[in-house]
Amino acid sequence: MGTVAAIDVFNHEISAESDFGYSQAIKSGDLIHVSGQVSLDEAGEFVHADDFAAQLKQTHINLDKVLAHFGATRNQVISQTLYVVDLRQNAAATMEGNLAYFGGHRPVSTVLGVTDLAFSGQVIEIGFVVDTKLPA
Repeated sequence: MGTVAAIDVFNHEISAESDFGYSQAIKSGDLIHVSGQVSLDEAGEFVHADDFAAQLKQTHINLDKVLAHFGATRNQVISQTLYVVDLRQNAAATMEGNLAYFGGHRPVSTVLGVTDLAFSGQVIEIGFVVDTKLPA
């Protein structure tokens, strides 16, 4: 029998994780796969309904918490997927927020315009893939 490797996972410890049955992030080898992060506060409550700028800020805060758990940085993000409600209306704010978050770093990105997300009033969700072998 081989040794079973421990799974390195991160959760915000909110009810949605156990209710839905998922983890916020899992490290697999050198890669960290991060679930779509949303505008949840410390208690796991959805905040800033219909306010794109505020949701984007809180979503980035939550992404930073995931990165910090693994000792990773924004510079190690290799891929991101953004789900945006009313993409035409929110395109400029999406681009500005992305440039502000990453600075000179340029991960690959897929931006999808969607009609609805999990919470009423939710307008943005962002998932990452992170490579811990890249320079921090």
